[in-house]
Amino acid sequence: MTLHAASRDALGFAETRLDEVLGDAGTNPSAVGEELLSVVELLTREVGLRRSVGDGSSDPEARKRLVRSLLQGKVSEPALGVLDTVVGSRWSSPRELLDGLETVARKALLISADKAGKLDTVEVELFQLARIVEARPELERALSDQVGSVSGRRSLLRGLVGEKVDAVTLVLAEQVVARPGGRGIATGIDALVEQAAAYRSKSVAYVRSATELTGGQREQLTARLEQIYGRRLALHVQVDDKVGAGLVIRVGDEVIDGSVAGRIEALHRQLAG
Repeated sequence: MTLHAASRDALGFAETRLDEVLGDAGTNPSAVGEELLSVVELLTREVGLRRSVGDGSSDPEARKRLVRSLLQGKVSEPALGVLDTVVGSRWSSPRELLDGLETVARKALLISADKAGKLDTVEVELFQLARIVEARPELERALSDQVGSVSGRRSLLRGLVGEKVDAVTLVLAEQVVARPGGRGIATGIDALVEQAAAYRSKSVAYVRSATELTGGQREQLTARLEQIYGRRLALHVQVDDKVGAGLVIRVGDEVIDGSVAGRIEALHRQLAG
């Protein structure tokens, strides 16, 4: 997600407000997250409404009144408090407001997982689900098919994971399926992996290996990569027999290819040149 300066400021205000409302005793972060995601879906469907609440040239108080008139009694007061800040702020575009609201909603769900001691589980499950979708192009196409209904895509996803994943994992993945954009489902789920890692002040290192790494190997690799990149990393390993010996590692846009397959491909490119 790319946000312009005004939108980055607005997102910061919204996340601060989220932290405030979730700090109140008795507030359920999972419920707030799901309510905010329902508003994301509403604004995705209703283009005119999205433009109205995202119009930075209009009166912020009027935008707040509009949202409350539509949602009072339908979502909780904590969710409305977050929405007041979202629609009362100045965003660079209505689309960026929608993206920012989605980010805040996801953060609420990640906070709920963290409070339940399940954040690591959710992050790993999302990574594994992204790899399943990535390996099956026909599944990727079906889950991102804009011709079919959102409910149909969600049903397909639920049929795929059943009760095998945490409830927060499923809600987050369903949101990607409901609003895939142009990035693809696997990439969209990987964005959730990265947001979960960022919540713990970490970046993600994606690793492909021909064999499963032991706990000790993971620790050593993580320590070495953190030395190289100068920041904390969450290591996610995919077993891929096409890699051959060695590893393929991606951190952000940088790829370290130490695999046999990568060296052969590099040699082919040199010969072709």
